[in-house]
Amino acid sequence: MKILLVEDEISLGDYIKKGLSEVGFIVEHHKTGLDGYHALMTEDFNVVIMDVMLPDISGFELVRNYRAAGKLTPVLFLTAKDDLSDRVKGIEIGGDDYLTKPFAFAELLVRIKNLLRRVNQTDYANTVLQIADLKMDIAKRTVSRSGQIIKLTAKEFALLQFFLERQGEVLPRSVIASQVWDINFDSDTNVIDVAIRRLRIKIDDDFDIKLIHTVRGMGYRLDHIDNTNDSDIITMNQ
Repeated sequence: MKILLVEDEISLGDYIKKGLSEVGFIVEHHKTGLDGYHALMTEDFNVVIMDVMLPDISGFELVRNYRAAGKLTPVLFLTAKDDLSDRVKGIEIGGDDYLTKPFAFAELLVRIKNLLRRVNQTDYANTVLQIADLKMDIAKRTVSRSGQIIKLTAKEFALLQFFLERQGEVLPRSVIASQVWDINFDSDTNVIDVAIRRLRIKIDDDFDIKLIHTVRGMGYRLDHIDNTNDSDIITMNQ
């Protein structure tokens, strides 16, 4: 699940991003309204967390324009103002929920899950990702293969979800690092390879058909393919 966070308070933004990342969400954080709006219009997100009082443009104005463009992603407003009129305005212009600062992280997480649940109830098919006999239910946060439940850590879940959403594509280590770990890839570190090796142990080792493939000199690919004639693909754990 990918979340857009638009929040100009650096410490608060870092706190939210760290907390959501630890429970398995991929968080893209922007500190200005214009940067956030560009992300809104060019990328896909599951939930948007939008501060109302931004330094360059109101979060209300951003969401009004976003809805006018026909975008339906759930939006949760954050604000230090607790006026009823502001809460009503936020909902009227297209917000789905409204949380007043300061707040407990547990409440933020519950509200995000509620927004996701609402979307899932109206479009359940989009919450289930599958390739071959491997199935991920995003709403229930479960993974199974051939009916066998596979337990993953939050980061392994996020990594597998990223693979499933981009199945068939060759994903360089740099892309995986930026999208799942939100870090710039350092060629001297093996964090990506180690994480993928551990994921392979759980979803591939006990099954005849291997789904995670190493593409020599390029990266990794999740695919259900006959790779017996492709010399550039390595299916064994690296």
